[in-house]
Amino acid sequence: MDTPLVLLDVDGVLNPLQRSPGYQRYRASPNGVVYRLLLNPLHGPLLTALAADTGAELVWASYWTDAANDWISPRVGLPSLPHVPIPRHDPRFSLGAWKARHVAAWVGERPFVWLEDEPDVTEVLAKETRLGPHLIVPVDPLHGLTETHVDQARTWLEQLVRDHGY
Repeated sequence: MDTPLVLLDVDGVLNPLQRSPGYQRYRASPNGVVYRLLLNPLHGPLLTALAADTGAELVWASYWTDAANDWISPRVGLPSLPHVPIPRHDPRFSLGAWKARHVAAWVGERPFVWLEDEPDVTEVLAKETRLGPHLIVPVDPLHGLTETHVDQARTWLEQLVRDHGY
């Protein structure tokens, strides 16, 4: 059986719109464009523990693609992770719909939890007929990832193991 995935978004999830306690300011410049980042170094250990405890694999599902390994991973305490290849956004689609299409194609029938702030990914994925079991954990982009979100993912992954033997 395929290893379950924990898909990670960056902006709005690990990089919220508002600064909260524990977050540190950074600047990143992938491809020469400067971005403001708010990142919490506790997120890496929280997510790696989730993966280790549930047997899941962490994967970037973000427009940052592989650049997240250079600019995000070291600042939050994550190792280099595989990423979903998401091409440049096609403006005919919302950001969430475009990303969800590419996530669905890449993931296929593997089970996954997606920590995501785009509200329309659930609707787009509901139309996909070849997806395995999955859970979208909606994250408020103002505040970003919390332990509650990780607990939701953990509960679902543990149930997946109990029910389906993953």
